[in-house]
Amino acid sequence: MVCERIKLILQGNNPNFVRELQTGYVVIGDYQRFKGYTLFLCKEHATELHFLDRNFRYLFLQEMSLVAEAVYNAFHPHKLNYELLGAGNAVHMHWHFFPRRGGDTPEAGPVWKLSKAEMYGEEYLPDEQELFELKKKLDEELTKLLDKQ
Repeated sequence: MVCERIKLILQGNNPNFVRELQTGYVVIGDYQRFKGYTLFLCKEHATELHFLDRNFRYLFLQEMSLVAEAVYNAFHPHKLNYELLGAGNAVHMHWHFFPRRGGDTPEAGPVWKLSKAEMYGEEYLPDEQELFELKKKLDEELTKLLDKQ
């Protein structure tokens, strides 16, 4: 799945694509159950951080942190949850950033305790204008942070 998403980015056909960094691609999540949900897709085919070349790994982690800061600045959550995944069919590690707000899940539980119907309901698919705005906000914050480097 991540491979297909990256292929679409490289073809210029991924509507959720925000920006390419040295080690990965920033994309807005398809479903916005958590406003500002963002992913950072690793460019390397690896299932574990320690499988990455040491220099690439450090830069990947640095860029992940930068993306997380941009998500936080753009969407102003109370808390930002991070997940690094790479199991199952995915051979590209990818970070998930979930902007969390008070009361956004029953009993303030983790996002993975929500049912698939709750996470991926049609009502959480952003329309074209909302997707544009989400991408714009995030890209602006990435630009600010990259300009400081």
